[in-house]
Amino acid sequence: MGYDSDAPIEKAIEKAYHDWPRADTKGKPFQYGTAGFRMRADLLPSVLFTVGILASLRSRKLNSNTIGVMITASHNPAEDNGVKLVDPMGEMLDQDWEYWATGLSNQSDGELLRNSYMHTANKFNVDEAKEARVIFARDTRPSGDILVKALIAGLEATGTKYIDFGIATTPQLHYLVRATNTQNQAQPYGEVSIEGYYKKMSKAFAQAMIYSTPRGSISVDCANGVGAPKLKELVKYLPSDKLRINVINDNIDDPEILNKQCGADFVKTSQVAPPNLNIKAYDRWASLDGDADRIIYWFQSEGGIFRMLDGDRIATLAASFIGELVKKSGLEEQIKLAVVQTAYANGAATKYVERVLGLKVDFTPTGVKHLHHAAARYDIGVYFEANGHGTVLFSERALKQISKHEPQSPAQLEALDTLKALTNLINQTVGDALSDLLLVEVVLAHKEWTVEDWLGTYTDMPNKLAKVYVNDRGNFRTIKGTAERQLESPPGMQDRLNDIMRKYKEGRCFVRASGTEDAVRVYGEASEVYDCEDMVGKVTELIASQASRDIEPYLYAREDRRVEEVGMGLRRDPRDPPFGNG
Repeated sequence: MGYDSDAPIEKAIEKAYHDWPRADTKGKPFQYGTAGFRMRADLLPSVLFTVGILASLRSRKLNSNTIGVMITASHNPAEDNGVKLVDPMGEMLDQDWEYWATGLSNQSDGELLRNSYMHTANKFNVDEAKEARVIFARDTRPSGDILVKALIAGLEATGTKYIDFGIATTPQLHYLVRATNTQNQAQPYGEVSIEGYYKKMSKAFAQAMIYSTPRGSISVDCANGVGAPKLKELVKYLPSDKLRINVINDNIDDPEILNKQCGADFVKTSQVAPPNLNIKAYDRWASLDGDADRIIYWFQSEGGIFRMLDGDRIATLAASFIGELVKKSGLEEQIKLAVVQTAYANGAATKYVERVLGLKVDFTPTGVKHLHHAAARYDIGVYFEANGHGTVLFSERALKQISKHEPQSPAQLEALDTLKALTNLINQTVGDALSDLLLVEVVLAHKEWTVEDWLGTYTDMPNKLAKVYVNDRGNFRTIKGTAERQLESPPGMQDRLNDIMRKYKEGRCFVRASGTEDAVRVYGEASEVYDCEDMVGKVTELIASQASRDIEPYLYAREDRRVEEVGMGLRRDPRDPPFGNG
């Protein structure tokens, strides 16, 4: 199909570009990645304009299914913002389209943008006569206002129908996209409204708690982000006799304190509680990130010692409980469950899943899209990154087995009812801090566990993260199929790493190129703290000696619970992005 450069849409795009010209980025191109586009907010208006254009193409290509656009920068500071697209079933944008999102965003004048649009439309054989539909939302950042205007300009230039859902969490937008596109199915995902999200979740929570013993209250640090007002709204729908939630760090009126010394990323990377909180020993706490798609649990033991229950812990907790429900309901032969991890998962968590829970562990490269895709291959796939982002996926086959199963005893009925409730409580489109919060509370209530009991399931291996700046990160390539745990180049480097690891009891170390800067990231763990320190030190020295420029490696380190107990401190450059962004 050919396209006329003087057709209404093409002309409208070229004309509208003059109101939303590409920002001057000093020669640095825009790049759509796992987190979409994310950068300083003042550079983004032109990007949002082109995202509107791409969303229209994506919707038309997918037979007028609704595409989502979320404006957020998650755990980044307030001066940043970002945007990502959501595909029809609430999943991340098809990876093949990331290239085209990048291409549109980097056009430097209206004519080039028009040509890029036509080229993309031709590439995917898009029929402009089809209707395009988009829904969008934003977090609480002040820059959201101008970015919404830019997005709407792109949507209107392409004749796209759109609905603005205002301020919402990222997972709520994912929910809304899937709900919208399933309204004509036999079983819609839910009502197409944020209220519908609350109704679905609260109903499922109440059902999941029928056979449990409530565990009192939990305090939730909301990072002074969008999760605060949305959690307060959710609380109104929850049964008060089953769970009490105290919302902390809920000031969304002061943008300067968004994610500042609070929230999931701060707690995970700093391994300390947010300051100025009234914390009693063994009380349950959780921290969300700025757009409420990550959650970290934590508490303080006697003497104010910080204890963290991160994504690895949430994954093992969820897998153990869901595995028990499958077995107790009589579905063990019909449904198989697996836990999906990256190489950054603590080795102790992996051993616990395999040896204690008796479940399969699958490894993928770093990144939510890899985890989600791998989890979808199983009847039930549990995945969480250590940073607290994750969910549980139930396949269509598993849902059918659960739905048609006839319980043979009261015990099977109880397990089956709870399992059914979890399939609705868990947001299967994306990691959802509010959904995951309720999931954890259900599991602790059923198990009658305290946070101490949860922590006692296994002991984390001492571990450390490090970073070495190099001249060309492209020189460090991992072998495909090893989940980034083995180096292909530089030649001989992996053999030398293996020689180092052999010297330490249970030593494990791997390196991978950063996705955001010219640096190599190092992860290491060993059975003893001093061995872990020594091993990671030797690996960073090896990498620095092989790098094309001789620079002092700067270590960005995260020591775990055991390391902190022996008095080892944290070292972090405040200018450095949180580990895990790439």
